[in-house]
Amino acid sequence: MPLYTLWETGTRNQIVFAAVHCTGGDLLIASATLMVALLLFGNNQWPSETFGAVTLSMIILGIGYTVFSEWLNIVIRQSWAYSEAMPIVPVLEVGLSPLLQWIVVPSAAIWWARRAVVVQ
Repeated sequence: MPLYTLWETGTRNQIVFAAVHCTGGDLLIASATLMVALLLFGNNQWPSETFGAVTLSMIILGIGYTVFSEWLNIVIRQSWAYSEAMPIVPVLEVGLSPLLQWIVVPSAAIWWARRAVVVQ
């Protein structure tokens, strides 16, 4: 949250609402990207098989949505803004933190799912 201006300008209630709202949205985005990735590349042996294709497509879909959403909400709607602390990815003009989230979190989640299946 400190990477967004809301951290400095928002009330406690606004910050809590944003955190809950954005976490819920991220869960919906992650679920949707996983479902699309599974429809495209999954099979009945997943995650033992097609692990890489599902993970890569989920990450690409998440990054694509994130770039679009950040542009829409920062440039067009002006719903939120980055603080000076947010590193910006050149060319995309999107914050590094949201992009890294869609690389690290899906990779870890899919790895954990695969590991849980292999351990059984």
